[in-house]
Amino acid sequence: MHDEYLTEEQLKTLKGMLEEQLESLLSQSREELNELVETREVDADPLDLAVSESNRDFTLRLADRERRLVAKIRYSLERIQSNEYGACEACGEPITYGRLMARPVATQCIDCKTEAEQVERRKRVF
Repeated sequence: MHDEYLTEEQLKTLKGMLEEQLESLLSQSREELNELVETREVDADPLDLAVSESNRDFTLRLADRERRLVAKIRYSLERIQSNEYGACEACGEPITYGRLMARPVATQCIDCKTEAEQVERRKRVF
C-alpha cells in the first residue's frame, strides 16, 4: 500500500527544510571562499603553503559536492512550484513523507531507487 501524496502541511515543512538548507549551504560556501582567498595571501613558508594547498583541494572537493546538492535543492524547489514534488520520477507513485523527511531532494520512491542502485552495482561488477 502506498502513502497518499503529501498534505499541504507536509509540503510546507519540506519546503521550509529545503529553503533553510539552501541558505545554509550558500552562506557556508561564501565563508569558505573568503577563507581560501585570505589563507592564500598569508602563506609564505613552503610547508605552510603545501598544507594550505592540501586543505584547499579538500575544500574545493567539498564545495563541488555542495554545489551538486545546491542544484538538487533548487530542482526540488522548482518541483514544488510546479506541483511535481513528491512524485517518483521513475514510476509516478508518491514518495513517502518519511523518505522525503530523511532526504528532501529524493526524486524516486524507495523501490525505484533501490532498483536503480542494484542496476548500477551490477554495471560496476562487469
